[in-house]
Amino acid sequence: MSDQNQLRANKQEASKVIKTISFADVNIDASQKKTVSDKAFAVWVRTLLQNWRQGTVACKGRSDVAYSNKKPWKQKGTGRARAGSKRSPLWRGGGVIFGPQARERSLKVPQSLRKNVLGALACEYIDAGRIACLDWNLQGDVPKTAQAYMALKDSQLTNNSINLFLPTDDHLTYASFANIPNVRIFFFDQANAFDLAKSYHWVFLKKDFDRFKEMVTKWI
Repeated sequence: MSDQNQLRANKQEASKVIKTISFADVNIDASQKKTVSDKAFAVWVRTLLQNWRQGTVACKGRSDVAYSNKKPWKQKGTGRARAGSKRSPLWRGGGVIFGPQARERSLKVPQSLRKNVLGALACEYIDAGRIACLDWNLQGDVPKTAQAYMALKDSQLTNNSINLFLPTDDHLTYASFANIPNVRIFFFDQANAFDLAKSYHWVFLKKDFDRFKEMVTKWI
C-alpha cells in the first residue's frame, strides 16, 4: 500500500473511533453561545489558586523557641551590648520577626460567575472543534494502558494535552488512561476553569455521552 493510501486509511480508521462534538449534539443553540470577559475568568482562577494553597507554612516567634527567658548577663558593667533574652530575633536561634503563620485563606465567587465561565469555555471549545467523543471500550477485566494509548493514537490525540472526563465509578478506564503523559482525568463533577482552560482537547467516551451532555447543559 502506498503512503498516500495508508494515510487515507488511517484517517478513515480515526473517524470511526472519534467524533467532534457540535452545538447540535448537546442541544445548544449556536446563536446563544456564552462569552465572558477576561476579568471574570481571571477572578475565578485567582480564587481557585488561592483556595488550593495549603496554608500550613509556619515559623517560630520569640515566644515559641525553646530558650530560657532569663537575662543572659547583667545590664551594666560587662562591656557587652544590652541583652534581655536569648529568644531575641537578633540572636542565632531566636524567634522570627513577623514570620508566616498557619492560617486559612479562602475566597468565594458567585455561582452565576462560575456557571458563565464554564459555559463560555464549553462554547469556545465546541466552536473550535476541540471536544471529542471517543468510541472505545476496554477489552478485558484488567486495566490496559496499551489499549487506551492506541485508541488515542488512532484518533490523533497523542500530540496535545487532553482532559478526559470519566464517571467516578469507572475504575478500569481510569487506571487505563492514568499513566498516559498528555492525559489528565477529571470526573464529571470536578470541572473548574483553571484545569479546563489548560488543555487543548476535551475528551469523553461514547458510553458517557449522556453524562457529558448533562454536565455541559448545566452551564449554558
